[in-house]
Amino acid sequence: MSETGLVLIKPIGSHMEPYTTADAIAKYAEVHSQTVEHLIRKHKNDLEEFGTLGFEIRACPHRTGSSARKIYHLNEQQATLLITYLKNTAPVRKFKKALVRGFFEARQELARREIQQAIKTPIRRKLTDAIRDSGEDERMKGHAYTAYTNLIYKAATGMNATQIRKAAGAGRLVDAVPLIGSEALAEVAKREAQVATLLDCGMKYDDIKAVLMQKAG
Repeated sequence: MSETGLVLIKPIGSHMEPYTTADAIAKYAEVHSQTVEHLIRKHKNDLEEFGTLGFEIRACPHRTGSSARKIYHLNEQQATLLITYLKNTAPVRKFKKALVRGFFEARQELARREIQQAIKTPIRRKLTDAIRDSGEDERMKGHAYTAYTNLIYKAATGMNATQIRKAAGAGRLVDAVPLIGSEALAEVAKREAQVATLLDCGMKYDDIKAVLMQKAG
């Protein structure tokens, strides 16, 4: 997510892509959300020339209960096109610059993540070998890889793989690694190297967990 929260990142297929929402556009351009939603529906065919128009369903509580509301997601090209349909007010002009900056920052973050993933790959291989050679997978009845992965994620990010996916709005089969920010990925790689070393020293899961969570605390 950008510092302002205007541009976010989500998984689309096997890739991570930046996007913004109709609500964010309304907030930063200082127009009513209904106006933005109307423009999106009116120009839906034009917007979808630049990709599928994504959305999420969000509960909207009110005094008589709650209702569901569709929140549109727009990629960089869609958001740029949508801006042309707004009146060129001072807030809209300011929003245009913020949007360009937000997408640029999001793409920089994605580039940093790719670098960290490239650095992390050989470290992960070393960890996989260490788990196999230690006999932990047999001792833990085939659950060692999952257990150690979740332990590492928890120590590095404060969340296990399931929680990371949930926070990103991703499905349970989505790889958690691309969902992790670049700084946290560097921490994950560091923890993986630590666990591999501790396994090579003959330590078992409970002792390794105590070491990692103490460092995390």
